[in-house]
Amino acid sequence: MSDSVDTTTGEITETAPVAAFLASHLNGRTEEELSGEFHTLLEAVRAHGKKGSLTITIIVEPPANGVESAPLPIGVESAVKAPKPTPVKSLYFLDNDGLPVREDPRQIAFNFRTAPTTDTFKDA
Repeated sequence: MSDSVDTTTGEITETAPVAAFLASHLNGRTEEELSGEFHTLLEAVRAHGKKGSLTITIIVEPPANGVESAPLPIGVESAVKAPKPTPVKSLYFLDNDGLPVREDPRQIAFNFRTAPTTDTFKDA
C-alpha cells in the first residue's frame, strides 16, 4: 500500500497499488493473461505500423446483501484493439445498372483474335 494526502483535509490515507493488485489477482493468472494480450498488441503494432490499444477494466461490486463486513467481488476485464493489415483493394467500374464490373462500360470493346504462329522465317 502507498500513502496519499488529501489536500483539503491534510488526512493521510492508504491507497491500493493497482499494479500489485493486478499481479496478484487470481494467483497471478490475470497478470499472465494481460501480459500475453500486451505482447500480442505490441507485435501487431510493429507488424502493421498502426496504433492499437489495450483497455483494462477493474469491476468492483458492492458487498453481498449490503453487509458492510462482507467481501467485495472484484473482477478484471480486458479488451485488445490490435491493428489489422489493410485489406487489398481492386478497382471496379459501375455499369448502367449500378453494378460493379471489372471493365469500363464506356470503353469500346475490340474483338481480338490470336494470330497464327509459324516456325519458319523469311530470309532477307
